[in-house]
Amino acid sequence: MTMLPPTKGRLLIAEPSILNDDSFKRAIILLTEHTTQSSVGFILNRPLEYVLEDLIPDVNCNFTIYQGGPVEQDNLYFIHKVPHLLKDSVEVANGIYWGGNFNALKKLLVDDLIKPTDIRFFLGYSGWGTNQLKEELGTQSWFITENDFKNILAEDEEAIWKNKLLQKGGEYKIWANAPADIQMN
Repeated sequence: MTMLPPTKGRLLIAEPSILNDDSFKRAIILLTEHTTQSSVGFILNRPLEYVLEDLIPDVNCNFTIYQGGPVEQDNLYFIHKVPHLLKDSVEVANGIYWGGNFNALKKLLVDDLIKPTDIRFFLGYSGWGTNQLKEELGTQSWFITENDFKNILAEDEEAIWKNKLLQKGGEYKIWANAPADIQMN
């Protein structure tokens, strides 16, 4: 089977073989940028114990915060599907956008004009330097799929990795049903 190349908007799926990597074990990452110099993405299935109001007290909003990756974990990032409400957003793909005017976003949240299925917030991001992602793909740490979800922001974060493994089929079906702690099997 031919491997898809990394491209903005595609999903980077952690191979089951990277069991000892706490940052990326069972991760599914939306690539928001991919160039010859770098790649950037956000882990979609790592909810944290924080909600937005914990980080920004003047915004009375309980949207879950996710761990976006191990880089710059003290910075808040967001992807969304409301570019008509947030100027300066960058289109990723499939109706998903990255960033935008944060002051406008705060007002939209205070006025309760954005739903949790419209936006996802992250502390940190996943990043790779020149050729780093290519090397990791070569060691089969990841596989790449299209983002074929109707609204990836509405997907169940606990099932998304499993569903992509089931979709890939073959030996991946076995791994999809394995417990998170393989020693519990």
